Amino acid sequence: MQKLAIQGGNPLHGEVRISGAKNAALPIMCASLLTAETLRLTNLPDLHDVGTMRKLLQQMGVGAETAAGEITFNGGKIDNWEAPYDMVKTMRAAILVLGPLVARFGDAKVSLPGGCAIGSRPVDLHIKGLQAMGAEIAIEHGYIHAKAKRLKGARIFFDIVSVTGTENLMMAATLADGVTVLENAAREPEVVDLANCLRAMGAKISGDGTDTVTVTGVEKLHGATHHIMPDRIESGTFLVAAAATGGSITLRETRADILETVLEKLTEAGAKIKVEGDAIHLEMKGRPKAVNVRTAPHPAFPTDMQAQFMALNCIAEGSAMVVETIFENRFMHVQELRRLGAQIDVEGNTSVVKGVDHLEGATVMATDLRASACLVIAGLVAKGETVIDRIYHLDRGYEHIEAKLGQLGANIRRLK
Repeated sequence: MQKLAIQGGNPLHGEVRISGAKNAALPIMCASLLTAETLRLTNLPDLHDVGTMRKLLQQMGVGAETAAGEITFNGGKIDNWEAPYDMVKTMRAAILVLGPLVARFGDAKVSLPGGCAIGSRPVDLHIKGLQAMGAEIAIEHGYIHAKAKRLKGARIFFDIVSVTGTENLMMAATLADGVTVLENAAREPEVVDLANCLRAMGAKISGDGTDTVTVTGVEKLHGATHHIMPDRIESGTFLVAAAATGGSITLRETRADILETVLEKLTEAGAKIKVEGDAIHLEMKGRPKAVNVRTAPHPAFPTDMQAQFMALNCIAEGSAMVVETIFENRFMHVQELRRLGAQIDVEGNTSVVKGVDHLEGATVMATDLRASACLVIAGLVAKGETVIDRIYHLDRGYEHIEAKLGQLGANIRRLK
């Protein structure tokens, strides 16, 4: 099993290019199931999850040709409507094939998903939505089996905001008969990116980016070319790493408009931030100030940045509260941070972090994707060597992270 070894103490300096967004790429790849024509996607990140999704789509009969940073998909010869457990168990996003398959072929069999163990992310919202659109659904032997002659437009209200639920039903609705209205829909930029791709394919969608999305079904979708948006979580992670180490970096090919709450918190921590076009420059002089963080659905502070800011707060001046409102089991990195000398008290969904002068290197274990990034940041600021085990989580969401950090001056290497 691979590990990362980090010798801490080097401030990050230089420039780094931000990759395409994993959380936009995966649903947009599934959109290839909605058409028999070619969907060309550019700016795809080189990630384990992207590779897994590609294999899943190919197993269903989707053609996939790869060039540098792009894949051309063709759904003209799909002959298998099943997503098996061995393909789904490591990646919850595989549930996103359900809506497109039912919408286009009237049949889908998808294993109940796996992924990071950060709390319950129920698929019942997907199921209820498809049932409202006329699908017959059975749960048998660990699989969701959905059937429908043709889905019908419906008004669907989400009990809780769900990004994948919004994406799945939005894709299903593109080929449904009539108008579908999704209320209390997710507003994330990745949902907007998917809608932009679907519109390029001929879908009729409005309201994306708000809590009410309206989709008017069409007979069929056609091929298109779409450029995947930059990864706001990778952007935020590098900015926090630079702030924590007292560095000065510039991100290229990113967007400040999808990072507003993160940039506000970094400014509050004492960082100087300058935005120029698709570039963000951050400079941090001295020790950061502790900042309170409370996660909530977009446009509030993202849960996927909570762990990184906890690492920043560990060595910040003062104390801060970190409140997690999205997932009930997303403080598993706390125990590992304590191994490095962090002072953190947890009660329920709230952590109180008291900043210390320095962390000490140790061997720690990654428990999920963003916890892995949190431990990398902690390792970058710790005295001595930090070894992070189980980094396969990291490879699911960060493209060549050790190479990118290395070019910014970090002393980091991968151990096999």
